[in-house]
Amino acid sequence: MSRTMSRVLAFAWIGLAASTALGRADTLKIAYVDPLSGGGASVGQVGLEHFQYIADQVNAKGGVLGMKVEILGYDDKTNPQEALVQVQKAIDAGARIIAQGNGSSVGAAIEDFVAKYDDRNPGKEVVYINYAAVDPSLTNAKCSYWHFRWDANSDIKMEALTNYIKTRPSIKKVYLINQDYSFGQSVRTEARKMLAQKRPDIQIVGDELHPLLKITDFSPYIAKIKASGADSVISGNWGQDIALLLKAAADAGLQADWYTYYAGGAGGPTAIRQANLPDRVFAIVEGYPNIDYAPAREAEKEFRTKLNGQSLWYPRVFNMMSMVFRAIEEAKSADPVKFAPKLEGMKVTTFDGGEGFMRAADHQFFQDMFVVTFGPLGADQPFDEEHTGWGTKLAGKVPADQTVLPTTCKMQRPG
Repeated sequence: MSRTMSRVLAFAWIGLAASTALGRADTLKIAYVDPLSGGGASVGQVGLEHFQYIADQVNAKGGVLGMKVEILGYDDKTNPQEALVQVQKAIDAGARIIAQGNGSSVGAAIEDFVAKYDDRNPGKEVVYINYAAVDPSLTNAKCSYWHFRWDANSDIKMEALTNYIKTRPSIKKVYLINQDYSFGQSVRTEARKMLAQKRPDIQIVGDELHPLLKITDFSPYIAKIKASGADSVISGNWGQDIALLLKAAADAGLQADWYTYYAGGAGGPTAIRQANLPDRVFAIVEGYPNIDYAPAREAEKEFRTKLNGQSLWYPRVFNMMSMVFRAIEEAKSADPVKFAPKLEGMKVTTFDGGEGFMRAADHQFFQDMFVVTFGPLGADQPFDEEHTGWGTKLAGKVPADQTVLPTTCKMQRPG
């Protein structure tokens, strides 16, 4: 492992030498439950690569408490019922840490399953670590002691996006298009509410929901957007739903600004380049490849070298795994009952150099957020996306303390 990657993950390995000396030969099994086939596979497979990469790096340094980290991949097909089957398989295989991210409907099912399982199986508790399921209810009405989330929820992201939008007087007409499930519905609801508060002059000229990961041709939707006269589009789409949406926009020659959550996902940058929309597609992220922070840039370079040019999409996975490993080290145990309390209130320096913390009240992680755009690279922007020659640029930053929203969580704690 390089010195740079060691620095990026260093806080995960506090006390490693002493604990390794214990001579434990156990395996720390972490189940990755996400779409590995179907419409969500493009993001699920890359997520699995992030987890495996981190495990390889940590194992090269001796593991965690002397245990080798093993990532077990399970395909949930972005289906809540299938996900629960896979979670049970993972538990039967010895995993007591369940990682998931893509699909809040899946996340809600896992959160509920884990809470009930732990109630019924004292001494065998498992914990659900969430890196991308961002429905706000998961840390509000549905909050659980056994669930921790490292991605900003969709309300936090919309707060940041609309704070940026309110500074752009050229925006007059906005079209909303989102996936028809809990997350997409939350995006549209909060977009309407926050735009009304911050830019009441903006006219919402369309509000569309479509089936999740089922649409293969978005041209009819793009035709509606063009006909509406919208100058801007807001979308929380992810996976193939954002890539194909942008591709259809490129094919139709739609010239509009895009305010998104996941435009940087698989196929998105290529479609942005094909549409010739320099600096007109924005995304709200917790980190980006061309950030002006040397350790993160060096880590990005190493990651791409190891994974054949794949961009490091998920800085939050590095934050999450580092914090979990640190909690296990501090608890001197991989038992969730013992290490989960260590995560509550934990403060860290994040992958991209900012300060982050896990709020104990609802297990929501807070960190700096960035609004980035995509366009031709400048002299100090070394990384492009999908070999397009275009990459991410900073458009705006929201410090962690300005992303904190109140929670309605009434957490039921063990005992």
